[in-house]
Amino acid sequence: MMATTEKINRPVKKEREGKLQSSRFWVQTAFTILCLWIGIEFYYFLRFFETGGLEGSFSRPPGVEGFLPISSMMSVYYFAITGDLHQAHPAGFFIFLGILSLSFLLGKSFCSWICPVGFISEAIGDFGDAISMKLFKRKISIPKFLDYPLRSIKYLLLAFFVYAIFMSMSAAALKAFLDSPYNVISDVKMYYFFADISQFAFTVIAVLFILSVVVRNFWCRYLCPYGALLGIMSLLSPLKIKRDAEKCTSCSLCTKACPNRIVVEKVNYVMSDECSSCMKCVDACPVRDTLYLQQVVTGKRVKKKYVTPLVLGSFFFFITLGIITGNWQNKITKEEYEVYIEMKNSLGHPTGLESDEHRELIEQRNKDAKDAVGK
Repeated sequence: MMATTEKINRPVKKEREGKLQSSRFWVQTAFTILCLWIGIEFYYFLRFFETGGLEGSFSRPPGVEGFLPISSMMSVYYFAITGDLHQAHPAGFFIFLGILSLSFLLGKSFCSWICPVGFISEAIGDFGDAISMKLFKRKISIPKFLDYPLRSIKYLLLAFFVYAIFMSMSAAALKAFLDSPYNVISDVKMYYFFADISQFAFTVIAVLFILSVVVRNFWCRYLCPYGALLGIMSLLSPLKIKRDAEKCTSCSLCTKACPNRIVVEKVNYVMSDECSSCMKCVDACPVRDTLYLQQVVTGKRVKKKYVTPLVLGSFFFFITLGIITGNWQNKITKEEYEVYIEMKNSLGHPTGLESDEHRELIEQRNKDAKDAVGK
């Protein structure tokens, strides 16, 4: 019996160790390059208006709406209660649905496979770990008594947005916001926020960068409300990483490989909202068929070779749906963009926290912008 156990637990050479991590890296790289290309295209789109059509092109990349999660969430909610797809940022609607479906199917895999911020954060974390290992011979992490309350911050931020949108806004209020010039050019305002970044905003980003070097995934782990939403969705996922306790040798390699500090070696299923389905633990395990992706209900295993197609297929299904239904490009005219971009610094939207006088001023400016388009 002992000989049999030793045979089962003996590490065996796995087919092309780390193959899945290689695929994940190239998927991350491809999406990061795609986002950079979208940024360049959007720059030339805005140059068209800045130069009166002398430079650039009136060709707006719909993918930029992937960086408008709040507006996209509102569009999804508006569609759910009215059945109407709002046409200001329709691509954002389909991208958001793609991310939600991906998170439901394969946990927070968007964060570790597609999100460019997650990719950059991972690279910064690797850099920080290398420094800490060289200086202190160990990786730096926040103590548990601080880690748990800090992790709640992103859920508090998510709760704020959920309350502000789902609890406080009627269908009419949603439509008023989605129709507003502020929302129509929210992508433009986001661009200029970074292009003409204030000293305060730059300082905040610099501090987050430094913190991410010291503490791996600082933004993603403690502050990202998008990640909080996907973490909740991931708990509903029918696919979980399973550990076969009988085959496990308790070598701790899976736990050491996990970038999210999950003690994989102690659980039967990885059920944590912090799991990003990066599959590093699976690749790190030296014993065949000890850690694997499993359908929880049926108990069937999902082979590693299917993970990458599942990630890409789930995400691109809704994007393809948006394209073939003719709802990928928005319906905003050049004339509307001309007026709204010119008035971009005076446009705002009510948050529910302004004084009545301030709210009326915002509403009047939005009305003036719409009236200017109609002339």
